[in-house]
Amino acid sequence: MLAMQYHNSSGPTALTPLSNYTLEEVAIVGAVFRRGNVTDRPQNNPTAAGLSMTLGIVSNIIALAILAKAYKRLRRRSKASFLLFATSLVATDFVGHVIPGALVLSNYCQAGSVPDGVATKAPDAACLFMGGSMVFFGLCPLFLGCAMAAERCLGVTQPLLHASLVTAARTKMALTLIWLLALCVALLPFFSLGAYTYQYPGTWCFIRVLGETQGTDVAFVMLFSGLGLAALAVALVCNTISGITLVMGRLKKKACRQRRSAKSHDIEMVAQLVGIMVTSCICWSPLLIFGLMSVKRSYSGSMAGDRDIYGKLIVHGVRLATWNQILDPWVYILLRRAILRKIYHITKRRASLKGSTFRRWDISSIQGSEKKTVNQT
Repeated sequence: MLAMQYHNSSGPTALTPLSNYTLEEVAIVGAVFRRGNVTDRPQNNPTAAGLSMTLGIVSNIIALAILAKAYKRLRRRSKASFLLFATSLVATDFVGHVIPGALVLSNYCQAGSVPDGVATKAPDAACLFMGGSMVFFGLCPLFLGCAMAAERCLGVTQPLLHASLVTAARTKMALTLIWLLALCVALLPFFSLGAYTYQYPGTWCFIRVLGETQGTDVAFVMLFSGLGLAALAVALVCNTISGITLVMGRLKKKACRQRRSAKSHDIEMVAQLVGIMVTSCICWSPLLIFGLMSVKRSYSGSMAGDRDIYGKLIVHGVRLATWNQILDPWVYILLRRAILRKIYHITKRRASLKGSTFRRWDISSIQGSEKKTVNQT
């Protein structure tokens, strides 16, 4: 997409006019000049990408083990559908972290695989596969987070209706439909709606948002960003309703002990959903918004000299989006009921210590004032 600019400070101070050379000699000199400028390119350093990929793999494996153990223990309870959604989300994040990450590492390791004109390099099969993978594994977590928020909202507000409607078979059917929807969107460029191209600095592929954009590119980016932002908005509304319902239930204190146990499960799941929603909003919103801004300005021809700026914004947006697959597992690792209970007890203990300190200070001050009054008398 974005052609990288290279500068050679060691070049000659005076150049012989090109008219004194034949076309063949000019071609040879140009090839040597480009080869000499390879040293001025940003060096491909796969260390950071490899560390990020390793961290994501380890995080997702730990979260999968925790969720699998919890699903085996609570398979017949109301939390089973939520755990099935959560396990599918972490598994999707795991695969989505491995496949594009392996392709990026491969491009990093192949020095010189991308020529100077990144924008002129035609997308090959690997580029098309990577672009489709990034769209598919980008939409799936957003759709799954939205479905989980809707399922919990129904479970908190209408538990009887939730028990009759939400079953394991229907949950698996919903998961299949979500994956199929994301796959259909990712395959649209293969039917001439949008396109996948190499992106700056040529080590990864994504939707064409800069350069010679067409109306189909604008439509595809609007569909991709619109679906992602809509999923985040629905999740926000559902989690807000669930949180308000739980707070009102706690304030009324009309539940029995067994119902309080169910409420603790609900609090755990809603806390995890809020963590997923916040993580997704922070990680994905910049890329979705930058993509819309870039393709609209590029299509209207008002990009002018801001092309490099928008290209770098897209790169930073994608890097931030990849952290969603790393942080999602830690939501389940850290926001479990056992850890939340420990945090609650520690907070309560510290609050009680502060209260007892204040009480001791008040009693001692009162006793001291009484003794002083007696002595004065």
